[in-house]
Amino acid sequence: MAVNKVICAGFGGHGVMSMGQLLTYAGMLEGKEVSWLPSYGPEMRGGTANCAVIVSDTPVGSPVITNDATSAVVMNLPSLIKFENDVVAGGNILVNSSLIEQKVERTDVTAYYIPANELAAELGNPKVANMVMLGAFLEINKAVETESVLDAFKKVFGPSKEKFVPLNRDALLKGAEAVRK
Repeated sequence: MAVNKVICAGFGGHGVMSMGQLLTYAGMLEGKEVSWLPSYGPEMRGGTANCAVIVSDTPVGSPVITNDATSAVVMNLPSLIKFENDVVAGGNILVNSSLIEQKVERTDVTAYYIPANELAAELGNPKVANMVMLGAFLEINKAVETESVLDAFKKVFGPSKEKFVPLNRDALLKGAEAVRK
């Protein structure tokens, strides 16, 4: 019985909501029980944004994640500071080391440092840093299949964005590769 409780967090524009939506939708496509709960800071752009995602083999009782996240994917320092203590002992914290120099202080979690912005730039599009982070998460967690995320991408963003599927596949694979090293 697998239950993944994930917090995706960063500034508005980091693609954390998209990351959460794709993970949630991919879970739905695989017949899993899911929830997605977005939360925005008071600012529209550049403010903080996060979402709580649950992907489970059993029914989800509540979409709220409070101090029991199995993983956190953090794109900026304020998010690391805010959510580091919400991950359970033995959980994972994925840190965008392109924007966060600080290390995870806890020793009872596994920290992964992924230079998501640099890896996205290597792919020619800085906007896929979130997909690099999602790929790293999937490699560690196996919550859903990569192909399910790409199928979800087509459904969530529609036919006009399907041309970006190959780039996003490359970003997911780049993130997975980053944590295998």
